[in-house]
Amino acid sequence: MSTLLIIIHVVNCAILILAVLLQSGKSADLAGAFGGVGSQTAFGARGSASLLSKVTQACAIIFMLTSLGLWAISAKGTKSVLSGEQAPQTTTTTAPATQPAAQPAQTPAQAPGEKKEAPAAKTGQTPPAPKTNEPAKK
Repeated sequence: MSTLLIIIHVVNCAILILAVLLQSGKSADLAGAFGGVGSQTAFGARGSASLLSKVTQACAIIFMLTSLGLWAISAKGTKSVLSGEQAPQTTTTTAPATQPAAQPAQTPAQAPGEKKEAPAAKTGQTPPAPKTNEPAKK
C-alpha cells in the first residue's frame, strides 16, 4: 500500500513541477519584473483558466492528499531509533539512612575549646609529641 502511494506521489511531483514551469507569468514584460500588472486588481487580470492551471490545481490537491496519506502510514509504525537501547547505568552511592553520629562526651579534664587527641591504639599511629616552647636542638 505504501509503495503504491509513494509511486503516485513521485509521479505527481514530476507532473506538478512541469506544469508550473510551463506556465507563463501574468506580466512577462519589464513591468512584471518590478511588480507592475496590466490591471488594478489585487492579483492581476483573471481570465478563463487554461489547461495548465487546471492541471496544476489537480496536481496540488493530489500532492497534499498523498502527503497526508504517507504521513498517516508512517505514524502507524511508531518506530524509534532508540527502541532497542537500554538507558545508561548510573552508579550513584548514597549513604544509608542512619542517625547522625553522637558527639563524644567531653571529659572533665578537657576544656571546651581544646582539641581531643585520638589514642594511638584506635588509630594505629603513634601519638604526636607534646609541644614545648623550647627551640629545636641541632
